Amino acid sequence: MRDPDRAHEHELFDMTDVKNKARFRAASHPTPGGLPQPTLAQAMLMAVAIAYGLHALFMSGPAMRAAAREQLERIVADEDRDVCSQFGIRPGTSQFDVCSRELASVRKKQVERDKAAAQGIP
Repeated sequence: MRDPDRAHEHELFDMTDVKNKARFRAASHPTPGGLPQPTLAQAMLMAVAIAYGLHALFMSGPAMRAAAREQLERIVADEDRDVCSQFGIRPGTSQFDVCSRELASVRKKQVERDKAAAQGIP
């Protein structure tokens, strides 16, 4: 003999199961364009990220490198002027040019020492 309360639970379970299966089928079926919705959104996000990366690489990259190079040149010129003027050498003189070249030599040697230290060479 069947319990009337239990029969009702069986019907509820069956309805819930049917709804879940319908949701799963709807979510896994492709859109009219052929791709499931989450995949389409992910593809669009990836396309935007790639476009931004290419823009940064080809458009902004060279301009950023040029700006960094110009800033470094200004910093070096300021350092040359400050250091050489401490020895009484004014910009625009032949002595200043010699002083500036010597400072460039010191910078180059420091870069070589830094590279050697990074490789573990004392």
